[in-house]
Amino acid sequence: MKIDSKVTSRFAHNVITSRAVNRGNVHKEVVFDVELPKTAFITNFSMTIDGVTYPGIIKEKEAAKKQYEKAVSKGQTAGLVKASGRKTEKFTVSVNIKAGSKVTFELTYEELLKRQFGKYEMFIKVKPKQLVKDFEIAVNIFEPQGITELEAEGTFITNDLQNIIKKTFSEKKGHVSFKPALDQQRTCANCSQSVLDGDFTVRYDVKRPTPDSLQIVNGYFVHFFAPTNLPKLPKNVIFIIDISGSMSGREIQQTREALLKILDDIKEDDFFNFILFGSDVHTWKETLIKATPENLDEARKFVRSIDTEGMTNLYGGIMRGIDMLNDAHEGKLVPKRSASIIIMLTDGQPNVGISNTQDIQAHVKKAIEGKYTLYNLGFGYGVDYNFLEKMALENKGLARRIYPDSDAALQLQGFYDEVSNPMLTDVELNYPENEISDLTKNSFKHFYDGSEIVVAGRFIDNNQNYLAVDVRGEGANDALSYTTHQDAEQTAKAFQEQEYIFGEYIERLWAYLTLEQLLEKRIAATGEEKENLTAEALDLSLKYKFVTPLTSMVVTKPEDYDNQDGIADKPTEAHRGVDGDPHFIVPVPQKDDAICFNINENPGTVLNLISDPVTGITVNGELIGDKRANNDTKIQNTYFGKIGIANKYLHLQLIVTPEKITIKNGNEKTGFTWLDSVTVQQDGLTLTINREKNLVLSMGSGVSFVIVLHQVWKKHPLHQDFLGLYVLESDKLSEQTHGLLGQFFHGIDFTILELHPGSDPKKPDATMIVKNKELTVTRGWQKDYRTDPKHGVDIPCWFVHNNGAGLIDGVHTDYIVSSLF
Repeated sequence: MKIDSKVTSRFAHNVITSRAVNRGNVHKEVVFDVELPKTAFITNFSMTIDGVTYPGIIKEKEAAKKQYEKAVSKGQTAGLVKASGRKTEKFTVSVNIKAGSKVTFELTYEELLKRQFGKYEMFIKVKPKQLVKDFEIAVNIFEPQGITELEAEGTFITNDLQNIIKKTFSEKKGHVSFKPALDQQRTCANCSQSVLDGDFTVRYDVKRPTPDSLQIVNGYFVHFFAPTNLPKLPKNVIFIIDISGSMSGREIQQTREALLKILDDIKEDDFFNFILFGSDVHTWKETLIKATPENLDEARKFVRSIDTEGMTNLYGGIMRGIDMLNDAHEGKLVPKRSASIIIMLTDGQPNVGISNTQDIQAHVKKAIEGKYTLYNLGFGYGVDYNFLEKMALENKGLARRIYPDSDAALQLQGFYDEVSNPMLTDVELNYPENEISDLTKNSFKHFYDGSEIVVAGRFIDNNQNYLAVDVRGEGANDALSYTTHQDAEQTAKAFQEQEYIFGEYIERLWAYLTLEQLLEKRIAATGEEKENLTAEALDLSLKYKFVTPLTSMVVTKPEDYDNQDGIADKPTEAHRGVDGDPHFIVPVPQKDDAICFNINENPGTVLNLISDPVTGITVNGELIGDKRANNDTKIQNTYFGKIGIANKYLHLQLIVTPEKITIKNGNEKTGFTWLDSVTVQQDGLTLTINREKNLVLSMGSGVSFVIVLHQVWKKHPLHQDFLGLYVLESDKLSEQTHGLLGQFFHGIDFTILELHPGSDPKKPDATMIVKNKELTVTRGWQKDYRTDPKHGVDIPCWFVHNNGAGLIDGVHTDYIVSSLF
């Protein structure tokens, strides 16, 4: 396994190569499984089997999905990218290898390294899961400005492994190598487990004789702006903190810890205040106050006394903060040359005052008027993160998820550190309009110490080789204003070491940055604007072969190897399903784990599985029972014998039973049986029936459902045919989605404590903290039949007893409805 990274002017081109040989005398499945930075785009994936290479092909997502569904319908393994950790996404693909055969996997991904706290950071996840004969990480860096420092470290690096990391740099080149021998990878002298499991990080910075660096190559340019030695701007910061009841216990304690540490970092020329919102809105002081030692001491006492109460009046809290900043500026209470920042932390959804999130966004945008930067921190998984992100982006800020782990206080403090040292406000980098087209973002509300602004564009005249740029910004003492320039010959002189350059790297850097910004703009856009941004981003993704949320990479494996298909996909959410007797599987990606529960009800009961008032989609399931009670248990097992999917805005109803599939479109009715192999396309609906296996339904918003058919022996004395339901791309449903399954589409988190033996020696019990409740749960397995309808795949999960009591909202009988529609 080799990870080969080339970094040219902050743009990283990474190739992971993994070779495996099957020395056995029977065929064997081999899995290629890596975690990639969330900020990266996959650009290529290929497999070479016995000397023949099978490349990945980038397609528009819908086209790629059809191939994926074909693979799912065959019950085959599919490779995909899915959300994994805080910083990473997981890419997995598997293939069956004949005895004596070799396979080489090669995955390429690219990313622009961001500068934070004065350093560029490259993050590589290392987890080969077995001892590897030849394992190597090689990072080669080329920076025309020159390199000033280079570090490399790993969370798994022991004293024995420390000496194996080799780092050198001189002038423009840097090199990092890590190549542990087989024995050095062992967890102990005779162990077969690998110590290589964790994060490998490379950090470096570049020389800055001038505030910026311009580079011009083949009709494209990139401009890096990061001035040093500027005086720090005073800042006016308002912390708006959610103290509603859901923040009780650990979350509020971690918030207090973080705020106390942040108070230690506030500078004496800063102004600050705290606003708390529960059912009501409370302010610490009526106006912003100066961070004198006395005021900071008083603030610490206040922070220690913060406690929870009531509901979530988010709108009231944020508007009070905006009013307070307006008053401070109008009353000249704060310096004219200063940076004004709002930092809001919430763990829930607004439910007091104005609770409609679109209304809140509109009011907040109108009130801020581009004057202040809004940062939204979402604590845990109960937040409406899309709403927080849209609102922050509309107000020149960003949203950040705070993971509810033991280091949550450090995450909060770390975020504050990023924005605590503004050096400039209202930064503009102006390029001659008649010379430049397709410019990336070139105006910025704030420039923070230790960060960097990157702008790229292309020349209207491809042969132009000179560029002059006007730079402006407002500093602590005066305005920053100067002109910088560069020509292509100067860049060419700086780039004489050609072996470090990969392809048209500046053009690719421009495409990467443009795509990143189009996708970000798309989050807050609506209507025609959103459609235009989507079309533009899709064109770029396909042209430059980037796997983005709009594209997928399909890998078609050869006929000899079962013609399996894989798909590389930017993640949305993990698949959620209900199947079997009926058991519900709720994946929790951040824990790489799952929660499951059963519903025990009588045959004939109809359960609401999914209900979304925004898209108009509803999914209900009717239970059937075994032909008689099981003699051993005296219990009649139940399964789903009928599933109804309705879209009220499309006037569509789909009824699926183990015998037939019926589509009702207004007064029209179309029927099929499970013996059909057919694809039906109507307005807003695509239905594919895979004979006697499953059907795949996509409708309206882009959400897809897979219904799996389970058939038993026709004369079985006990069991009947039944159905399972799985949901793909559940993020296409709105935040208001509910139902026994739908309520979990917004994410959930849990903590496991006190593992102890249960009634079954193979299945330990534990205490689970979930939704601020303590439940006794049991470790077990449930079957996921999505990829293997006959045998299923065992999914390890924490089983919640008593019909999901304590996990689901309300009680299970709340979800019983009178009929299928």
